[in-house]
Amino acid sequence: MCNIFSSVSLICSMYLEQVQSYSNLGSTVNSRNSIEEEIQYRITLGNKAYYANQSFSKSRLVSKKSKLKLYWTIIRPTVTYACETWVLKETIKNKLMVFETKVLRTFGPTKERDGTWRIKTNKLDELIRYKNIINYIKSQRLSWFDHLH
Repeated sequence: MCNIFSSVSLICSMYLEQVQSYSNLGSTVNSRNSIEEEIQYRITLGNKAYYANQSFSKSRLVSKKSKLKLYWTIIRPTVTYACETWVLKETIKNKLMVFETKVLRTFGPTKERDGTWRIKTNKLDELIRYKNIINYIKSQRLSWFDHLH
């Protein structure tokens, strides 16, 4: 029989070790209940996925449509895994938008009149049809909420 009040480390005749953080189904849970480390880790995984496919995404032989399909099917899901539970602060939103802009800028800069290569932010919004990563996370959260009720 378990005595819940006996000891914190001894529960039901089992010794439990207290840890600062652990990983469960690909998501990290920590003792401070902070999600910033998890999101930073997800952005790092997204960078790895991006750089693993960099030759594909920078190739001029591949169409923008194929590059966007790569982003929507591999890179964005890697970054937004378990995003339904995230609490988005402004600093986190900025980091996610910087990551997305960095990835999308390689999909087709244009040459300006002065000879520089550039892609403008409004062109990036048109490229992804105004479905940026923040709006995607919000829609995922709403669809998850719909499953609960």
